[in-house]
Amino acid sequence: MKKRYFLAFLFMAICLTASASCGTTDYSGSSGKLYDMVVYVVAMCSLTVQLLYAIAAVLSIYSATSIYIKLQAGEEGFTKSVMVLVGSCLFMIGATIVMPAFFGFNFG
Repeated sequence: MKKRYFLAFLFMAICLTASASCGTTDYSGSSGKLYDMVVYVVAMCSLTVQLLYAIAAVLSIYSATSIYIKLQAGEEGFTKSVMVLVGSCLFMIGATIVMPAFFGFNFG
């Protein structure tokens, strides 16, 4: 019987020392790394905006060429292509202005 009490006391003592050794946590290193990651994301945001402008330019040239070929061949339905071109350009410009503003990125 004494052996059971001794083992129970020993297990409780082990649990108490395990919970007592936790201490406090230092978050200063983590906050610095979080700031570094925010700076990295903001830098990538400006590069992403430039990439989207380049993609919009290439797609606009392709769509304009496609519309020109349709007009020269006399095909019908080129107005749909014109609407797609205008809509895609408006979306790309809107996305590169609205999305960075939504996430708090300033171009200046």
